[in-house]
Amino acid sequence: LALISARWPGGRTDRLVAFLSVGFISTPSFVVSVFLLMMFSVKLRWFPVLGAGESGDIGDQLWHLALPTAALAAGWIGYIARLLRASLLEVLGENQIRTLRAYGVSEMKILVKYALKPAILPTVAVLGMGFGELLGGAVFAEVIFNRPGLGSLIYDGIRTRNYPVVQGGVFVIVLFYVLTNLIADLSQSLLDPRERGRLLSGRQQP
Repeated sequence: LALISARWPGGRTDRLVAFLSVGFISTPSFVVSVFLLMMFSVKLRWFPVLGAGESGDIGDQLWHLALPTAALAAGWIGYIARLLRASLLEVLGENQIRTLRAYGVSEMKILVKYALKPAILPTVAVLGMGFGELLGGAVFAEVIFNRPGLGSLIYDGIRTRNYPVVQGGVFVIVLFYVLTNLIADLSQSLLDPRERGRLLSGRQQP
């Protein structure tokens, strides 16, 4: 979505993607969960309604996982699309991109091969926070789709006043949040040559 918007900025396609992205961002995950459940499970009957699937059947478990995954991912699809589009447009205005255009390199090749890698760096940093936010939204998705998981475990613990279970679940979420942010920072350092140079120069100092 970000590549399509950056390829034709200001056009009809860009406005359509912006409308969809803002719609995804502004709709809470529990509303998306209920909508997907009513539309694709109850009305169209394309996906199973509730549960986690047959034990031992990977295909059936993945089929049951499709709608909860879509409900959790919808908001972040829009957010990342807008963030990456802004970064791509900034990179496309730099001097090296003008040089590539002067040499006759196609616009799509410039986008995918030369602009995407530097533009994706801010998105990688946001993804670390995104994984932590997904765990918070998983509580609603697991309750609505009646799935076993950390979110439903915390919900059951709150409902039954089982505070050690709630504390343990929150601790796991916080730990996962810290680890994903650490991985995102390390990935950003590996993807950015300037950061790699700083790390190497820091190691060489006595």
